[in-house]
Amino acid sequence: MSRSRSGNAGSPEEAADGATVPVPASARTGPVSHAIFRVARLHRMIAGQLLRGVGLHPGQELVMMQLWELGPQRQTDLVRLLDSDAATMTRTVQRLEQAGFVRRSPCPDDRRAVLVESTVAGRALRHEVERVWTELEEAATGGLTAEERTAALRALERLEENLARTAAGG
Repeated sequence: MSRSRSGNAGSPEEAADGATVPVPASARTGPVSHAIFRVARLHRMIAGQLLRGVGLHPGQELVMMQLWELGPQRQTDLVRLLDSDAATMTRTVQRLEQAGFVRRSPCPDDRRAVLVESTVAGRALRHEVERVWTELEEAATGGLTAEERTAALRALERLEENLARTAAGG
């Protein structure tokens, strides 16, 4: 991960690989928030590269994981489980359906609801997605000790709790 340097407005940050990211002076008031932004952007970029190899886009694997874990789900339940919105989930499920990884059908209990389930092709992706996530985890945490990984996870969980509390208005 890159480390902040103090200096003039717009001074670059030096990443481990020598790449630079311009940091506006105003970002100095939120160094943790800026670091989260940078890490999330890189994580999503690498996830996208890895997932493309198995025919998915970032976020689609999360839908598949829920289906593998829980079985067929109402589309509205997927929205809730993944803290998404209805329009995004509709597009995601449509794309997964077009790729042959899920099928949609009317829910037998509520004909207004749509049931989403993994197809045989979707279930065949599980091993590849797990491999991709292992590779992504290593890209993110490689070189960290077990204790550092645990501390990083604890810190991220605390940040998530703080942000969730703020999002809920508290």
